[in-house]
Amino acid sequence: MMDSRSHQVADLLLLIEAELRRQGYWASQAPSVERLASREPFCVDTLSFIEWLQWIFLPRMHQLLGEGAPLPGASAIAPMAQYSFALQGVSALGLIALLEQFDALLSDAASVS
Repeated sequence: MMDSRSHQVADLLLLIEAELRRQGYWASQAPSVERLASREPFCVDTLSFIEWLQWIFLPRMHQLLGEGAPLPGASAIAPMAQYSFALQGVSALGLIALLEQFDALLSDAASVS
Protein backbone atom coordinates (compact mmCIF):
# COMPACT_ATOMS: atom_id res chain seq x y z
CA MET A 1 0.00 0.00 0.00
CA MET A 2 1.35 3.40 -0.94
CA ASP A 3 1.87 5.88 1.89
CA SER A 4 -0.43 8.90 1.61
CA ARG A 5 2.62 11.13 2.12
CA SER A 6 4.56 9.69 -0.81
CA HIS A 7 3.73 12.46 -3.28
CA GLN A 8 4.54 15.17 -0.74
CA VAL A 9 7.82 13.45 0.14
CA ALA A 10 8.72 13.07 -3.55
CA ASP A 11 8.02 16.77 -4.12
CA LEU A 12 10.17 17.75 -1.14
CA LEU A 13 13.04 15.55 -2.33
CA LEU A 14 12.99 17.35 -5.68
CA LEU A 15 12.98 20.72 -3.92
CA ILE A 16 15.88 19.67 -1.67
CA GLU A 17 17.90 18.57 -4.71
CA ALA A 18 17.06 21.81 -6.53
CA GLU A 19 18.19 23.85 -3.52
CA LEU A 20 21.45 21.89 -3.28
CA ARG A 21 22.09 22.62 -6.95
CA ARG A 22 21.07 26.29 -6.62
CA GLN A 23 23.50 26.77 -3.74
CA GLY A 24 26.32 25.08 -5.68
CA TYR A 25 26.50 22.13 -3.29
CA TRP A 26 25.69 19.43 -5.87
CA ALA A 27 28.72 17.28 -6.73
CA SER A 28 29.16 15.40 -9.98
CA GLN A 29 31.63 12.89 -8.50
CA ALA A 30 30.47 10.42 -5.86
CA PRO A 31 32.60 9.85 -2.77
CA SER A 32 34.52 6.57 -2.63
CA VAL A 33 32.68 3.36 -1.77
CA GLU A 34 34.62 3.25 1.50
CA ARG A 35 33.42 6.73 2.50
CA LEU A 36 29.82 5.85 1.60
CA ALA A 37 29.97 2.66 3.68
CA SER A 38 30.17 4.44 7.05
CA ARG A 39 28.03 2.97 9.84
CA GLU A 40 27.88 6.27 11.76
CA PRO A 41 24.69 8.38 11.76
CA PHE A 42 24.84 10.84 8.85
CA CYS A 43 28.22 9.23 7.96
CA VAL A 44 29.76 11.91 10.20
CA ASP A 45 33.11 10.14 10.19
CA THR A 46 33.50 10.04 6.39
CA LEU A 47 31.15 12.53 4.65
CA SER A 48 30.15 16.14 5.00
CA PHE A 49 26.47 16.70 5.75
CA ILE A 50 25.95 17.95 2.17
CA GLU A 51 27.58 14.79 0.78
CA TRP A 52 25.37 12.67 3.04
CA LEU A 53 22.25 14.46 1.77
CA GLN A 54 23.19 13.96 -1.88
CA TRP A 55 24.71 10.48 -1.82
CA ILE A 56 22.87 8.69 1.02
CA PHE A 57 19.65 10.45 2.03
CA LEU A 58 18.20 11.37 -1.37
CA PRO A 59 18.92 7.99 -3.04
CA ARG A 60 17.55 6.03 -0.05
CA MET A 61 14.36 8.07 0.05
CA HIS A 62 13.88 7.74 -3.71
CA GLN A 63 14.43 3.98 -3.35
CA LEU A 64 11.78 3.71 -0.63
CA LEU A 65 9.32 5.67 -2.74
CA GLY A 66 10.11 3.63 -5.85
CA GLU A 67 9.58 0.36 -4.03
CA GLY A 68 6.44 1.58 -2.28
CA ALA A 69 8.20 0.72 0.99
CA PRO A 70 7.06 2.23 4.29
CA LEU A 71 8.45 5.68 4.96
CA PRO A 72 10.26 6.33 8.24
CA GLY A 73 7.92 7.17 11.11
CA ALA A 74 9.97 10.18 12.16
CA SER A 75 12.82 12.34 10.95
CA ALA A 76 15.22 14.77 12.60
CA ILE A 77 17.44 15.89 9.75
CA ALA A 78 16.95 19.66 10.12
CA PRO A 79 18.71 19.89 13.53
CA MET A 80 21.73 18.09 12.06
CA ALA A 81 21.68 20.50 9.11
CA GLN A 82 21.55 23.51 11.44
CA TYR A 83 24.44 22.14 13.49
CA SER A 84 26.51 21.25 10.43
CA PHE A 85 26.01 24.59 8.69
CA ALA A 86 26.69 26.52 11.91
CA LEU A 87 30.02 24.71 12.29
CA GLN A 88 30.93 25.66 8.71
CA GLY A 89 29.72 29.23 9.12
CA VAL A 90 27.37 28.69 6.18
CA SER A 91 23.90 30.17 5.82
CA ALA A 92 21.57 27.64 4.21
CA LEU A 93 18.20 28.83 5.44
CA GLY A 94 16.33 27.66 2.32
CA LEU A 95 17.73 24.15 2.59
CA ILE A 96 17.12 24.01 6.35
CA ALA A 97 13.50 25.14 5.82
CA LEU A 98 12.95 22.30 3.32
CA LEU A 99 14.48 19.78 5.73
CA GLU A 100 12.24 21.11 8.51
CA GLN A 101 9.23 20.51 6.23
CA PHE A 102 10.48 16.97 5.56
CA ASP A 103 10.93 16.28 9.29
CA ALA A 104 7.46 17.68 10.05
CA LEU A 105 5.82 15.65 7.29
CA LEU A 106 7.24 12.35 8.55
CA SER A 107 6.85 13.16 12.24
CA ASP A 108 3.25 14.44 11.89
CA ALA A 109 2.18 11.22 10.25
CA ALA A 110 3.69 9.20 13.09
CA SER A 111 1.55 11.03 15.63
CA VAL A 112 -1.58 10.57 13.48
CA SER A 113 -1.27 6.84 12.78
